[in-house]
Amino acid sequence: MDTTVGDVNSRKPDSNGIGSPPSGAASVMQSLALPHALAAGSPDATMGRHIARRLVQIGVTDVFSVPGDFNLVLLDHLIAEPGLNLIGCCNELNAGYAADGYARARGVGACVVTFTVGGLSMLNAIAGAYSENLPVVCIVGGPNSNDYGTNRVLHHTTGLSDFSQELRCFQTVTCFQAVVNNLEDAHEQIDTAISTALKESKPVYISISCNLPAIPHPTFSQGPVPFALSPKLTNQMELEAAVEAAAEFLNEAVKPVMVGGPKLRVAKASEAFVELANACGYAVAVMPSAKGLVPEHHPHFIGTYWGAVSTAFCAEIVESADAYLFAGPIFNDYSSVGYSLLLKKEKAIILQPDRVVIGNGPAFGCVLMKDFLKALSKRVKRNTTAYENYHRIYVPDGHPLKCEPKEPLRVNVLFKHMQDVLSSESAVIAETGDSWFNCQKLKLPRGCGYEFQMQYGSIGWSVGATLGYAQAVPEKRVIACIGDGSFQVTAQDVSTMLRCGQNTIIFLINNGGYTIEVEIHDGPYNVIKNWNYTGLVEAIHNSEGKCWTAKVLYEEELMEAIQMATGPKKDCLCFIEVIVHKDDTSKELLEWGSRVSAANSRPPNSY
Repeated sequence: MDTTVGDVNSRKPDSNGIGSPPSGAASVMQSLALPHALAAGSPDATMGRHIARRLVQIGVTDVFSVPGDFNLVLLDHLIAEPGLNLIGCCNELNAGYAADGYARARGVGACVVTFTVGGLSMLNAIAGAYSENLPVVCIVGGPNSNDYGTNRVLHHTTGLSDFSQELRCFQTVTCFQAVVNNLEDAHEQIDTAISTALKESKPVYISISCNLPAIPHPTFSQGPVPFALSPKLTNQMELEAAVEAAAEFLNEAVKPVMVGGPKLRVAKASEAFVELANACGYAVAVMPSAKGLVPEHHPHFIGTYWGAVSTAFCAEIVESADAYLFAGPIFNDYSSVGYSLLLKKEKAIILQPDRVVIGNGPAFGCVLMKDFLKALSKRVKRNTTAYENYHRIYVPDGHPLKCEPKEPLRVNVLFKHMQDVLSSESAVIAETGDSWFNCQKLKLPRGCGYEFQMQYGSIGWSVGATLGYAQAVPEKRVIACIGDGSFQVTAQDVSTMLRCGQNTIIFLINNGGYTIEVEIHDGPYNVIKNWNYTGLVEAIHNSEGKCWTAKVLYEEELMEAIQMATGPKKDCLCFIEVIVHKDDTSKELLEWGSRVSAANSRPPNSY
């Protein structure tokens, strides 16, 4: 059966609800009236209108943009679409990061910039979205169609008459590229690009010649009909063989466990993962980049498995298991803590979105993860041994010592108070750095969202991502944890948050430098110029919009600031600068940094 996508009023369910799919393509549409026909010469029968309507259909109601002379006419058409809100960002990098954050909440995002100078500025953000399997429609206003195939040299280029440089750069970080420089096949190219982004859950690149968006054309005389995307299908014979082999493997184990990975998102398999967890009774953990994709209030949830820096008692249970099922893992140097995980391949079942590998033995292709998990839940025997072992050895977390009056604030005290702010109506955005490790220890209430960018790890990502995520789910209050070094990269778009009326709480952790880099390899380059961060945000505020700032050095000041941010200033963007010692880090970062450093400094094999 075909799946029609594009309900304008829908978005993904809360990411931490039991059985909620954490993300994926745009929501299934229940009903949408077929569009009426337009006269071929109608001013609405244009490419610009088609793009605008198509974005609205797939669930995009906000597009992040930076204007440039090659995209201005297209922007006019996007603004004219009643269901679309155009959000101007301070720079293209943040526009891309915002589309990334938006896609995490809505299932798809979009951004529009100008040719080459805009596209290449945004490229880093699109590469991050590619690494995280996020469908982002990246639209670039391109040269006039008459300039293609000539020897003309245009502005916003490297001075060559070859206009393909931007395209070639995007080819490695998008799953489809369309250069639209004529109207005859524009309809097909645009629809193919957008539908491919949804099917592959990856970014796509669309270049639109600047002189084409406003020209009526017969191919756009019919308003866009909602997509009908054929779903990927499981090979039933392979599925039966895979389930039989996996059930035998797991049912013979004494203390099996389950671990959720980040590809649960792209596989849309969170609900099926929980279904299996409910049936089998195994201890349930997540990899760090899957936090928020599996409900932490599940009765057998034991925490984050991250090797030597796992949450308390989790690694001991996972690594001592005699069988482990990993659903959608990514084992890179960061997630494996410098390749130091104590796992054995022969004990593992590895599930990828469309493939199953059991131990050192058989592999099964064309088997969708969600279908496999659902079928397996009917074949496995219930075994609670691993969870019972966890329950026996578990010791409740201690609480950080309360700071003495006027004692400098400690990071662990900050996160103790941050835990109390979380609810089903909030979402956490964790920036690359020590926030990775501190936020992993937060216990997410039912319905609380959580996002961070582990695979790509681009510092500064969180500012734009916070903007996009908050715009996508205005009913949630976003709580962003950002280090001072990362904030300096992308700080400008706090301005856009204020223009959009967002009420995010930003905890700016000021420790004087790139702390995560310090713990990998220290040097004077990790020390940054200190800013007056609250003063900067006040200057950006400039008495326009709702904004409140505070600078805190002590626990009592932090408590007052949080009380103010969640009380009288709950409708404001709240910026709380937290001053901490430069060496005040989580113990997990100290351990992780030393192991990653060892992995980075391995000598060549010939030595």
